[in-house]
Amino acid sequence: MPKNEEKDVNLTPETDEVSEKDLKETDVIDENDETQIPEFEETSLEDEMTKELDALKQKNSELDDQILRLHAEISNIQRRNTIDRQNSAKYRSQKIATELLDVLDNLERALATETQSDDANTLKDGIQMVHKQFIAVFEKENISVIDPLGEEFDPNVHQAVSMMPGSEEQPSNSIINVLQKGYKLEDRVIRPAMVIVAE
Repeated sequence: MPKNEEKDVNLTPETDEVSEKDLKETDVIDENDETQIPEFEETSLEDEMTKELDALKQKNSELDDQILRLHAEISNIQRRNTIDRQNSAKYRSQKIATELLDVLDNLERALATETQSDDANTLKDGIQMVHKQFIAVFEKENISVIDPLGEEFDPNVHQAVSMMPGSEEQPSNSIINVLQKGYKLEDRVIRPAMVIVAE
């Protein structure tokens, strides 16, 4: 009986040694066996740089578009300012000319009055001189008269007060009477002519 126990003791280390060897052999990974290497989804550095480059190109394109739009807007503002300055200089006399039109109308009414005495004629001559000065100043400021008797009615420069039957020599839509002259400053109407139009 003691011999059997000794035999069992001798077998135990041998059994343990084999187990450890087998365990070590099963833990060894063959580096050449690709099936044993875990697969991971990786984005390469080149792909990342390409994406960043595409994003920068898109941003650059958007900035270029914004710059072009800003240049166009600045150009439009400058052009509008230039036009405004030109118009301001061109039509600088409009306000005072409009206020003086009533004075000019009164002078012309006075000139249309018939005079019989020498004193009245002398006064009328003085009014005539003042009227000429007014017209000269208006011409200097490029203010012209709109006196459209016999012309075709144009709503852009004429104001129709009424319509009347015209004669055979007065075609339809023609102006047969001017009640009040109109005036233009350059190409701008500062007062339309008040007229009567043939039916």
